[in-house]
Amino acid sequence: MLPVSRPLPVIHRVVTEESGPYRVDHLDLEFSNGERRQFQRLHGRGHGAVVVVPMLDTDTVLLVREYAAGMHRYELGLVKGRIDAGETPLQAADRELKEEAGHGARSLVALRELTLAPTYMSHVTHLVVARDLYPERLPGDEPEPLELVPWKLDALDQLILREDFSEGRSIAALFIAREWLKNQ
Repeated sequence: MLPVSRPLPVIHRVVTEESGPYRVDHLDLEFSNGERRQFQRLHGRGHGAVVVVPMLDTDTVLLVREYAAGMHRYELGLVKGRIDAGETPLQAADRELKEEAGHGARSLVALRELTLAPTYMSHVTHLVVARDLYPERLPGDEPEPLELVPWKLDALDQLILREDFSEGRSIAALFIAREWLKNQ
C-alpha cells in the first residue's frame, strides 16, 4: 500500500437523512490546505455484498443471465447478492451460488473487497472464488430461473466486448480471479 502524503480532511459536521433504501450523510469537510467543502456519502442498508466466480473446472467460469431492471434487458454476469445478517462473506457466497446457479462449492476463497464508487458510496462487495462445485439448489428471490452460461477464462477478451456483459464488478472480478487462479 502506498503511503498517503496528506492527512484526511477534518469532518466538522455530519447531517444524516434517510432516503429510501439508503442513508445519506452530508459532510462539512476541511482539507489540509484550508478549503471547506460539502460532500455527500451514500450508505446502503445491510451488511455488504458478494460477487462469486464459480469455476466449473480450471478453465471455465459459470456465468448467469438474468433480468437487469436498471438497463431493462437480460445481462450476463456473475452470481452476486447481499450478505444477510449473521452471515460471513463466504457463507453468503455459498448461499447465493445455490440460489442463483443451483450449485454449492467445497472450496470458497475470499480474494479481496471491491468498491463501486468510493468517492461517494460506502458499499463493499467481497470477491469470492468458488471451486469444486456440486449440484445443490436453494430457493432464492429471483422471479424466474437464471440461465447458466459456461465461459472459458481464456475468452475473456470476447466476453468484455459483449453488449450484454457490462456490470463492472463482474468484469473486475473475472480479471482478478483469472490472475489469482494462474498462480494457484
